[in-house]
Amino acid sequence: MVGSLQYLSFTRPNIQFAVNLASQFLHNLREVHMQAVKRIFRYIGGTADWGLQLTRNTSLSLSLKVYSDSDWAGCFATRRSTTGFCIFLGDNLISWSAKKQPTVARSSTEAKYRALAVAVAEVTWLQYLLRDLHVPLFSPVMAKCDNVGAIHLAHNPVFHSRSKHVALDYHFVREKVNLGDLLVSHVSTSHQLADLFTKVLPSARFHDLLTKLCVRSSPSA
Repeated sequence: MVGSLQYLSFTRPNIQFAVNLASQFLHNLREVHMQAVKRIFRYIGGTADWGLQLTRNTSLSLSLKVYSDSDWAGCFATRRSTTGFCIFLGDNLISWSAKKQPTVARSSTEAKYRALAVAVAEVTWLQYLLRDLHVPLFSPVMAKCDNVGAIHLAHNPVFHSRSKHVALDYHFVREKVNLGDLLVSHVSTSHQLADLFTKVLPSARFHDLLTKLCVRSSPSA
């Protein structure tokens, strides 16, 4: 059941976080988890006509923009954080993810920076793919983050010893910034689109983000 939901989440960003959360309990599935899975199926049944709305781009070149976010120590069992990101090509959402981080983050800045590094890795792969397809891209990639500390790390040329536990992520993102391939800037929490992939949200906030991601009911429905 969860496997089929994971497959469906490839085209349904509105269930990505819930499916990722449910998949974490496959090794010790209990009745409460089964009820949660059934609730996801009921939600899908009620939104069967929903999908991503794509728009035509009139510009000669396209730009990639990525929103990255994370909670902090959101898993009560492991205290690991959840990384979430969404990537736009022009105005169209083309990639998204919600996934628990492999290790415990010691601060919200660390969790957010790790999320940024994962998102940048994905958008870098998409750059190579689009260039192979001869799709003209505007550079640099715009990365949006709502944590000032993480943005400071991305632009600060001085590597502090207290940040050594995120050394690989630090140098990976910094290299992209130094090469001019990446521009990391701040976005307010209220405009952080990746918020959808990191935590359970109130209904109003959830549907507001779906609208901004162009996930909606088919006009013909």
